[in-house]
Amino acid sequence: MDTYAYLAHLTEDGRTQTILEHLKGTASLCSAFAAAFDAEAQGQLAGMAHDIGKYSAAFQRRLHGGPKVDHASAGAFECLKAQQLAAAFAISGHHGGLPDGGGRGDAAGAGTFWGRINRASQGRLEDYHAWQSEFSLPHANTPAFAGTRLEGMFFTRMLFSCLVDADYTDTGAFMDNSPYLPASSSSMEELWRRLETYVSGWFPPKGALNMQRCVILEQCMSAGAQYGPGLFTLTVPTGGGKTVASLSFALAQAKARRMKRIVYVIPYTSIIEQTAQAFREILGDENVLEFHSGVQFDQQEDDASSPEAVPLTRSVETWDVPVIVTTAVQFFESLYACQPSKCRKLHNLAQSVLIFDEAQMLPLPYLRPCVWAIAQLVRHYGASAVLCTATQPALDPIFQEFAPEIPIREICPMAEAHWESFRRVSFQQAGTLSWMDLAARLQQQEQVLCVVNTRRAAREVFHQLSGPGNFHLSTLMYPAHRRRILDEIRRRLRDGLPCRVVSTSLIEAGVDVDFPAVYRELSGLDSILQAAGRCNREGKRPPEDSIVTIFQGEDPPPRLFETSIGAGKIVLDHCQDVSSRAAIHTYFSTLLDLKGAEAQDAHHILPLMESEFFPFRTVAERFHLIESPTTTVYLPLEEGAGLVELLRSGQYSRTLYRRLGQYGVSVYPQHLAALEQAGALEHLEDGSVVLRDIGLYTQTTGLTLEPSGGNALFIG
Repeated sequence: MDTYAYLAHLTEDGRTQTILEHLKGTASLCSAFAAAFDAEAQGQLAGMAHDIGKYSAAFQRRLHGGPKVDHASAGAFECLKAQQLAAAFAISGHHGGLPDGGGRGDAAGAGTFWGRINRASQGRLEDYHAWQSEFSLPHANTPAFAGTRLEGMFFTRMLFSCLVDADYTDTGAFMDNSPYLPASSSSMEELWRRLETYVSGWFPPKGALNMQRCVILEQCMSAGAQYGPGLFTLTVPTGGGKTVASLSFALAQAKARRMKRIVYVIPYTSIIEQTAQAFREILGDENVLEFHSGVQFDQQEDDASSPEAVPLTRSVETWDVPVIVTTAVQFFESLYACQPSKCRKLHNLAQSVLIFDEAQMLPLPYLRPCVWAIAQLVRHYGASAVLCTATQPALDPIFQEFAPEIPIREICPMAEAHWESFRRVSFQQAGTLSWMDLAARLQQQEQVLCVVNTRRAAREVFHQLSGPGNFHLSTLMYPAHRRRILDEIRRRLRDGLPCRVVSTSLIEAGVDVDFPAVYRELSGLDSILQAAGRCNREGKRPPEDSIVTIFQGEDPPPRLFETSIGAGKIVLDHCQDVSSRAAIHTYFSTLLDLKGAEAQDAHHILPLMESEFFPFRTVAERFHLIESPTTTVYLPLEEGAGLVELLRSGQYSRTLYRRLGQYGVSVYPQHLAALEQAGALEHLEDGSVVLRDIGLYTQTTGLTLEPSGGNALFIG
């Protein structure tokens, strides 16, 4: 008896892949990926069922140029009949993205999950049952913890990640006529040896400060080898070497517990590059992936997307490398996303060590959803989470609410006496200063850093300085320009030359500069202490001679900062030592109390997930850590000029977008509108925006805020 070969894929040179071959290949990979969180059977089921809709005559015609066919609803319907809701949802969205659940009464063919199920149940799909003659669907049990709506949504998204990655990987291997091979990278044992080699020159330590840093490093190494996956804090004073220390904890734990990777989450794009570069120097380029908006080329997906139509670079889309350095925006928005390209990597967070650098920067309006997601990864997916900062937020009550059975361990418990040994500055308050008075004070100092709250204030103060050695820093300067300015600043500081810097907050976290004096406009205590970390950073001067001056500027504070400034004032008024652990804890507790629990989930993400039936798409639309979306404007300056020409000629590539990121400035909508009105922008076919009038960019202050004589306030 002749059998008809049902095909899943057909290449231009005539090679064919049967549906059964594709299903088996996808199921094998999906099961292996899901094994990281004990869901192999669920992965096997989703992989075998995801494309059974291709067993229709309509889809077979589609392979030869016929009309589009809904081939996802069939597998979703079959899994739902088997009471496998997670697999059904994952299959229903494996091309167009996870849908909202909707209701059982949704019209057949509606964009919701139930709309798609009803289309299948009412017989509106072309017959696909030929699959039953080739195989039976495997049995699977849903993990007990995924029984609640919240945890069920998270589990479904993780299973969806496994399916999307497996589907794209198997399809890509066939289309490229090349078998899938895991990414080539070093083992955790080899990475540990490289770290040991890197820090070997630190011992024996020279000087009291380096001795304390080495104590912290050794404690982190020891704790990493001792503890299994869990929830940790790493509370290290500024200057304590927490970046390498936290990496050492992660590598020690990953090596001892056979964990798969390390994900380092950083709040600012402006400092991610130097952290990634430091890790490359320690571990090697091939073992570190830098992932953020400046290096990512986003796919725009819709229902017509398919693995064969959307080429993906595996390491970028899957994070299948030992060490990933990314931003909080990319990390958390991926965890609440519904698109295949953004979710593909999520399963690789299981059995990983997650380090949240500057954890106090988790945005308050999304604090509860962020903490809940971290708790899920630790509770059910074998991950470790480390909240790493010199200014530890008071998050214990929220974690205890979401993960009451998991203790929070401090990796490096330091006695107050040890904390005191890192004291390098003294604080004083100067009251309200006009920009003119502030500039006069700065002018009197040879080397000084001043941090203000807005871009406009930075320009106002900078323009009132005179003489050599004055610098301005803000995110209105493209990254390559800022890096060049910072190199010059460090050189002048090292050589004892005049160096007065006026900056926005971008310089506060992770930028390695050492000033004898710092001025900080009144802000949250965490920002004040971060600015203080740029003063006497190496401890070469007595603390009493290294003054951090806190002042109130002449402009009213931005609304964004009002609550943190209010909490900061309470601490400044009532705590004698604003840098003590007690003051830091008081500040964060006060900050959370002033806002209240509702403000910690301002867009009601968690209540929405509890009250509605798996609203994946609505949640993804609501969850955006950056409230005011920015647009990148590329500057055709220096190397950027040639890169923009490549873009104009249509030579789009990940490498090009990554290099262009060094010549881009992110602008808020009102600034973009002003530039548009001035006729200063050029829009390219790929959607990129280029500055047409390069006269609006200066080598001292970057992109002008007032291209047409307007007056606006910009933060950053």
